[in-house]
Amino acid sequence: MKAYSGENIRNVALVGHGHAGKTSLVSAMLATSGASPRLGRVDDGTAVTDYDEEEIARKMSISTATAYVEWNGSKINILDTPGFNMFVHEAKMVLPVVDAAIVVVDGVAGVEVVTERVWNYCEEYKTPRLIVVSRMDRDRADANRVLESVEKAFGRNVIPIELPIGAEKNLRGVVDLVRMKAYTYELGGDGKGKETEIPADLKERALEAHERLVELVAEGDDKLMEKFFEAGTLGEEDLVPALHNAIREDKIFPVIFSSGLGNIGADRVMDFIVDYTPAPSEHEWVQGEASPTGNGDAPKRHETDAEPVSLYVFKTVNDVFAGRISYFKVFSGVLKNDATVQNFSRSGQEKFAHISIMQGKTVVPVNELHAGDIGAVAKLKDTLTGDTLGDKSAPIQYPRVKLPEPAITFAIEPKSRADEDKLGPGIHKLMEEDAMLRFFRDPQTKEFLIAGTGQQHIEVVVAKLKKRYHTEVNLKAPKVPYRETIRGKADVQGRHKKQTGGHGQYGDCKIKMEPLPRGGEFEFVNDIFGGAIPKNFIPAVEKGIKDAAGRGYLAGFPVVDFKVVLYDGSYHDVDSNDLSFQMAGRIAFKKAMETAKPTLLEPIMNVEITVPDEFAGSIMGDLNSRRGRIQGMDNKGGNTIVKAEVPMAEMLTYGVELTSMTQGRGSFNMEMHHYDIVPGQLQEKIIEKSKAERGEVKEEEE
Repeated sequence: MKAYSGENIRNVALVGHGHAGKTSLVSAMLATSGASPRLGRVDDGTAVTDYDEEEIARKMSISTATAYVEWNGSKINILDTPGFNMFVHEAKMVLPVVDAAIVVVDGVAGVEVVTERVWNYCEEYKTPRLIVVSRMDRDRADANRVLESVEKAFGRNVIPIELPIGAEKNLRGVVDLVRMKAYTYELGGDGKGKETEIPADLKERALEAHERLVELVAEGDDKLMEKFFEAGTLGEEDLVPALHNAIREDKIFPVIFSSGLGNIGADRVMDFIVDYTPAPSEHEWVQGEASPTGNGDAPKRHETDAEPVSLYVFKTVNDVFAGRISYFKVFSGVLKNDATVQNFSRSGQEKFAHISIMQGKTVVPVNELHAGDIGAVAKLKDTLTGDTLGDKSAPIQYPRVKLPEPAITFAIEPKSRADEDKLGPGIHKLMEEDAMLRFFRDPQTKEFLIAGTGQQHIEVVVAKLKKRYHTEVNLKAPKVPYRETIRGKADVQGRHKKQTGGHGQYGDCKIKMEPLPRGGEFEFVNDIFGGAIPKNFIPAVEKGIKDAAGRGYLAGFPVVDFKVVLYDGSYHDVDSNDLSFQMAGRIAFKKAMETAKPTLLEPIMNVEITVPDEFAGSIMGDLNSRRGRIQGMDNKGGNTIVKAEVPMAEMLTYGVELTSMTQGRGSFNMEMHHYDIVPGQLQEKIIEKSKAERGEVKEEEE
């Protein structure tokens, strides 16, 4: 494999809704270019970029895979990203390292929920876009309907630069509206179109579409506009570079047509990528982050070989045999085999032995990679996703991708003692390769929790734990971390007096308790005068109160948002000690809770739900039934975005229910917002359940 320089490299990510045909299109590109000996298929598990066991079993992409083709003197690095709600964050993760996005749209369904989401990601990163309408040989595929859908969702700058020849099972080829040529394909052929004249029944329509394209391209350039007015059109020599520039500057979003399974149009997709998407060397520079000290300007790099070497790790995979594999883009300089570079994110050094490029899971060794290229290396010591590495003398840190917090949490329990030992190491390896996975212990409920983007995401993690790391676990809904607080005031005395054969125990304190605003946690005020309690025993009173508050009063949940003022007490010269005053503090706390109107608090989540407009009514009704408070609504491109505050207890299984309510087309994310008082009728049930559970625990201990 020869080394390509920046001007001959194209880095593209295929993004779009699940089952839109992204992986099939990649398979067609690989087969047509000769990079793969046959046309891989998702359904029979032979697609080059769906190679993980879970992907083959589920017939869907779960994580981003990389592949490459050599085409017309250029190397195209292809990043095939997942399109399902729960895994679409993978698409966002790769956008900083690509120079264009191929937005794949289903020829039947048109623009779907995730299509819009990845489009917004591209807007965020100012990524040039080319729209490929795939699966055009399916029943009910309709170019006009899909174009309407795309224009409605993404605006007037969406324009076809191809027209399909035929439809559904009779799809035979495409018309190139730039060069005004037709390309036809043989069924079961090599995927390379035969250039012909435009069919007579399409000539008029093609001419109209060509003129519209020329007008749109000329609009953005005064010189071209003059030429256009003089000649009435633009020649290919003007149109191709002008269209290239307009795409690079996000002024035009061209639409082309293909079928991955039928291998129709994949060669044209590659032609368009080479001709119209920007090369890495065309970027003015790549911006690094400012230093934490704020001294000086943020560093930046031109994507050329002449700059010091720098690279960004955008993906990590833990392979059972090869170990940790780091996928990276060389942003500047030339990375050579066996180079030693500095990890600027973690302040260590790494040796890049055996650098390679990846064709799916196949490792292709290379000696060097130039600025703009994408590669991989195994067995780096400390490097993880989001890290920047490079020449020690020229430090830079490229920005990490910001992702939302996970939407769903489950309690996770190992099935056996052997599984318990393997659970932590296994999950931490999976967390290295999955930026949306969290694993932690709830300090209040003591449960181990696993959080992700949805139930299917967590199910995939559990399956990987079993297959890769031979660890079996049970999942269950997590306990809601309720809390307790007070609504009233109390003024009480806590006295602990115990006489034994030797020294006795004596502690006595008087406290006032009052509520604090929500989020106030706990405040302790020492208001003792005249030495009623010696100074050295006062911390013991506070400790006793905090210990008792941690155990709860109503239902065993921690008591929060209260203030205690210690204002009087008494002590015994011989019998008083730390333990006695801790006990006095606990007794005083319990007495105060009896009269301070204790109540339960529950966590309230900020929830944002995105659904197609037709489901908005049922979603609102469902939220009301979950004690949700609607905070606002927004409409965007055929979708309704509902913002609400909903108790966590009502959202534990929401992911599954939302999928059912919206036929899999809805998505949501939520984060902790605040605690609020639980309604009275529910408090009784929660207290009874908690007492029953704690009763069972006591019996087991006895």
